[in-house]
Amino acid sequence: MRHRHLKVRLVKSEWLRYLLIATGLLSLLAGVVGLFLPLIPTVPFLLVAVICFSRSSERFHTWLVEHRHFGPVLKEYLAHGSVPLRAKCLALAAIWVSFPVTALVVVEALWLRVLLFSVAACATLYLLALRTVPRRSKGRAARQRDPDSTIP
Repeated sequence: MRHRHLKVRLVKSEWLRYLLIATGLLSLLAGVVGLFLPLIPTVPFLLVAVICFSRSSERFHTWLVEHRHFGPVLKEYLAHGSVPLRAKCLALAAIWVSFPVTALVVVEALWLRVLLFSVAACATLYLLALRTVPRRSKGRAARQRDPDSTIP
């Protein structure tokens, strides 16, 4: 089923298409790893994956957007350019725990430390610039699912 948010415009260059598919798959893999490792943010990687797939593969894009777990966040982002507050907070927390630990404990080269902090700052600015999905009350959500509900 085609949805309004499934705007897929494939690039014409075949090598660029394969590069975008590879980048999308790597981002998706990093996002899945982020589900199990609390120091790796999931949401930014999923956003990169869906953007790459929207330019390279209609099949991968549709699969990701319609996915049972990833789909709702991605649909909200594609339709309204917003993410849930919980996802935004978790992504920011993961960024500011994992990047400084990596930069200060693992990495010795100064230029690489500066690069890691720059990437963390840019990802933070991007996430903060995104609109946040307004929080709905449970009663309101129930009424939206069941219009015949008698909940006031």
